[in-house]
Amino acid sequence: MAIQAISRLAGAESARLLSAACAVLLGFGLVLAVGFARVDAVHNATHDTRHSAGFPCH
Repeated sequence: MAIQAISRLAGAESARLLSAACAVLLGFGLVLAVGFARVDAVHNATHDTRHSAGFPCH
């Protein structure tokens, strides 16, 4: 029983670390994509997203 409990805890911790690593990689990817994109392309994408979500921006 104890070995199964430890195995489950290790599996949960491994899944949590994998999720965190994926989130960090996605964040870095977004920062790099926005950093190297043309300014008007980023503005237009953000502008359209804000309007489609119902947020006024001007």
